[in-house]
Amino acid sequence: MYRISDEHVDYILDDLVAKGIDMEDLQLNLLDHICCIIERELEDGGNFERFYHDNIRRFYNKELREIEEETINLLTFKNYYAMRKVLIGSGVFAVAAFMVGSLFKYMYWPGANILLVLGMVTFSLLFLPLLFILKSREARERSDKFVVGIGTLTGVLFSLAILFIVQHWPGANVLLFLSMGIAAFVLLPVYFFTGIRRPETKLNTILMSVILVGTIGLHFTMARLRPSHSQLAIATVNYVQGEALLGKMLSVNPPSPQLAEIQSLAAQVKAMVLQRYMGSATVPADFEVQHIYLRDGTLGPEFSENAAGVQLLRRLNAAIAGYEGSSGDTAIAGVLRQSVLNGDPSETGKRYTSMSLLNSISQVQMYLALPQQGKMAAK
Repeated sequence: MYRISDEHVDYILDDLVAKGIDMEDLQLNLLDHICCIIERELEDGGNFERFYHDNIRRFYNKELREIEEETINLLTFKNYYAMRKVLIGSGVFAVAAFMVGSLFKYMYWPGANILLVLGMVTFSLLFLPLLFILKSREARERSDKFVVGIGTLTGVLFSLAILFIVQHWPGANVLLFLSMGIAAFVLLPVYFFTGIRRPETKLNTILMSVILVGTIGLHFTMARLRPSHSQLAIATVNYVQGEALLGKMLSVNPPSPQLAEIQSLAAQVKAMVLQRYMGSATVPADFEVQHIYLRDGTLGPEFSENAAGVQLLRRLNAAIAGYEGSSGDTAIAGVLRQSVLNGDPSETGKRYTSMSLLNSISQVQMYLALPQQGKMAAK
């Protein structure tokens, strides 16, 4: 058995302090543990310093200071390991839900919206806040904690903005531009000037800053490609005017029961689209005041497979075919060839967007509301 001298004890303590162990209790515990290992495993006459430096590496992965940091986390942050497990689990779930939801949305399978919402909400409201809590505990400088906090806030706002855009909820533009503004005018300057002052982080800071600038620039470019408020307002006004004209045509030329059924089915199809994009079956009279506009986007699961929208289109197709046969109006076949009713209704979600479907259905309605159609129906 090797005998530890006072000089050996002093040597170990000095080395522990030099390696970043400042807590006195932790120093004594490590000293006791190391001395036990030396006395038990080092042979008499062995090289103490070589044995000590070879075996101290058992206690850490990169630096001995890791032990003190983990001890502090355990003492001041009792749920550290539990939160790490939740962090990893929520991150894996969010990524999986987002990837599967994106695939389902691309294939027009049911359940896509639920998966996307769950994935994005988990990522923005659980994963990112937990990441901030854990990373802010590890950061020693206030500037580092501030960067972590601003980065987390930017990530949360941007994730929620994407969720609002995908779901066509109001407020998406506000969240998107707010997240990009914070990233460009707060996160980027603070991160750059904080990291560039340290020689060990200077290169990484420059590279990450270039990536951030490029990413923010791309986001601004994509945001600019989206329709402006004025374009959306014009499209909505045009649709409202078209609906007013259709209503006037129907009041001047009341439809027969057969045509009234067709108009009702067509109105139900349009109401389904409006409900998805505006939250109501009709365009509100004060849509300009509320800044609620029609947006062009995918039709969603309602118009895929044999969903409710597809069933309505099939009924509408059958009703128009019955009208054509009874009235002898062969000209309507040409109108249908230019409309959504030409083709398999289950493929509507792949061939049409929200605005194109609304316009196509409205064209059919207006043709059937022309005065000669009432005369044909009367004959």
